[in-house]
Amino acid sequence: MRQERNNIFAGIDWLLVLLYIILVGFGWMNIYASSSTEESREIFDFSTKYGKQLIFIGLSIPVIIFILFFNSKFYEQFASVLYIISLVLLAGVLVFGKKINGATSWYNFGGIGLQPSEFAKAFTALALAKLMSDRQYNLKLLKNQAKTFIVIFLPAFFIALQPDMGSVLIYFAFFFVLNREGLTLSYILFGATTIILFILTISFGSKWVLSSCLFIITLATLYGIYKDKRFFRFNALKIFSSYVFTTLFILGISYTYNNVLEQHQKDRFDILLGKVEDNKGIGYNSFQSEKTISSGGLSGKGFLQGDRTQGNFVPEQHTDYIYSTVGEEWGFIGSTLVIILFMILLYRIIYLSEIQTNKFARIYGYSVASIFFFHVAVNIGMVIGLFPTVGIPLPFFSYGGSSLWGFTLLLFIFIRLDAHKKYDW
Repeated sequence: MRQERNNIFAGIDWLLVLLYIILVGFGWMNIYASSSTEESREIFDFSTKYGKQLIFIGLSIPVIIFILFFNSKFYEQFASVLYIISLVLLAGVLVFGKKINGATSWYNFGGIGLQPSEFAKAFTALALAKLMSDRQYNLKLLKNQAKTFIVIFLPAFFIALQPDMGSVLIYFAFFFVLNREGLTLSYILFGATTIILFILTISFGSKWVLSSCLFIITLATLYGIYKDKRFFRFNALKIFSSYVFTTLFILGISYTYNNVLEQHQKDRFDILLGKVEDNKGIGYNSFQSEKTISSGGLSGKGFLQGDRTQGNFVPEQHTDYIYSTVGEEWGFIGSTLVIILFMILLYRIIYLSEIQTNKFARIYGYSVASIFFFHVAVNIGMVIGLFPTVGIPLPFFSYGGSSLWGFTLLLFIFIRLDAHKKYDW
C-alpha cells in the first residue's frame, strides 16, 4: 500500500461534493421560502429558521474538514468505539434529554439542541461494516446473523424508547446491505409479507385475513400431496408451523393495532388506507401538503411566489414537509429534478461502493446509499400521501442542524473512505 498524502482533499470524489453543495443550497432556498415573510426577507437574520439553517450550513464546513482530516483507517479501527459512544448517547438522552413534541430525543446545550439519533445512523453503518468485513465472518451462519441484527437493532431499541418510531424505521434500510452481502432474499420477502399482512389486517380485519391465509396454506398442502403422496410426511412440521405462525402473527397484528398503537398513530393508518377522512384533524398536514404540491402545476408558481407556502397552509412546512414547498414553487419539473439529483447521488455512491478495494468501505457505502434511499422514498411518499406521517426528514432539505450534520457525517465518511482506494495497489 502506498502512503496517503497529507492533503486531506486528495483523491476525493468531487461529483459527490458537488451534489452535496447543490442539494444543501437548493434545500436552504426552500427553507428560506417556507419560513420567510414579505415583511422579513433579510437573509442574515439569524433569529429566523432560514437564518439558523444558514449557521448550520456554515458549521458543516468545519465538520467536513474534521471528517476528512482523519486517516481513512481511523474509521475502520475505531468503528466499534464510535458505535458504543452512540449507544451511550442514545441511552443518556432518555435521562438527560429534553422532551419535544412528546419525544425525549434531544440534548440541550445552552439553547442548542442535538439529536443523537441523527448521528447514530453513521456509527451503526461503521459498526456493521466493521463486523461484516472480518475475514472469518460468514453471513450465512445463524450466529453471525444474530450478531448482525443486534448491531442494527440495538440503537433502534433505544430510539424506540424515546419514542421516535420514524427514526426506528430507518434501521430496516440495512437489510438492503445484508442482501447485497449474501443474506437470503427470504428476509426481505418476509418483511414485505409482514407489511402486506399488516395492511390487510387493518383494512379488512383479522378474521377475514386469517381465514384467507389458512385456506391458502391448506390449498398449497393439498396440491403438494396431490403431486407427491410423501409430501405431508416430509413436510408435516413445516405445515404445522405455518398454521401456528400465521395465526399468531395475524392475531398479534390485530392486538398491536388495537391495544399498543396510540390513537393518533391508528388515525394516520386509517386515513392513509381510506377507512376514515379527516382533513381538518389528524390528516390536516397531509391534506394541505398534497394540495400545495398539486397547486404548483408543471413549472411552479416561482420562487417566493407560492401563496400556500407564504400563507402557512402546511404547519411546520420547513421540516418534514419541505418537499411541498418544492412542489408549489418549482412545480413538477422542479420536484422531478430533486428526485433526479438524489438518484444521481445514490447511483454514484453505489458505483463507488462496487469498485472499493476493501470490504469495509463497500459495506459502509451500501449502508449510506440505503439510508439515503429510505429517507428520500419515505419522506416524499409521506408528503404526497402514499405513506403515513412518520417524521422522517428529507436529506439536506429539512430544517435542522442535527439532521444536516448527521447526513453530512454519513456522506463524507464515505467520501474519505473512497479517497483511500487511490492509494491502494
